[in-house]
Amino acid sequence: MSHVSAVSREQVTCHTCYKVSPIQMGHCPRCHAELHPRKKNSIQHTMALLITASLLYIPANLYPIMITSHLGQAEPSTILGGIWTLFEMGAYPVGTIIFLASVIVPLAKLLALFYLCWAVTAFDSQGLSDDASLKRQTQLFRIAEFMGKWSMVDVFVVSILVSLVQIQGLMTVEPGIAGLSFSAVVIITMIAAESFDPRLIWDLKHNPQPDTVSPPHGEPQ
Repeated sequence: MSHVSAVSREQVTCHTCYKVSPIQMGHCPRCHAELHPRKKNSIQHTMALLITASLLYIPANLYPIMITSHLGQAEPSTILGGIWTLFEMGAYPVGTIIFLASVIVPLAKLLALFYLCWAVTAFDSQGLSDDASLKRQTQLFRIAEFMGKWSMVDVFVVSILVSLVQIQGLMTVEPGIAGLSFSAVVIITMIAAESFDPRLIWDLKHNPQPDTVSPPHGEPQ
């Protein structure tokens, strides 16, 4: 069974409403969004965002995400330190949820997007480009895109504590500098997922260098 790409048929999918239209139209007839066969420089933009998020992930885990003051004595807590404290208190469900959302999910999303960027540039048409492998890569992208929004659980917990635990002279909770770094990691990885064009995965069956796919008849991207 032969595989034919939409680009080879001079058609393109709208990024907004997913309607397939002739590329010569320039704009989607349904939602009037600009049509382009592939996101321009998708891999370069995604990699730049992923590297930035990876660098910010370091201070997000090294510096305190919240500072608890009890009777005038300040006690900073990192993400992992706060999780360990919850485990020591016996709050295993809460600690596990925060560990998954604040440590595992951001790290897994970074690794997944790094892998996908590498996959669409390193694999040639004779490599791991069979339908089963390409479907797994597409599913991996969808999972990474979906789970990114749940990484803000730790930030939400700190925000709630800051607003609720304000007993002047006895106990106060203040956000730490790691909160900004962690929020930036989550936001940047979400933007990175949006900048990655999953259609590049399936271009492995048609083009050994999918990020350079050009529209037919010299149409602009």
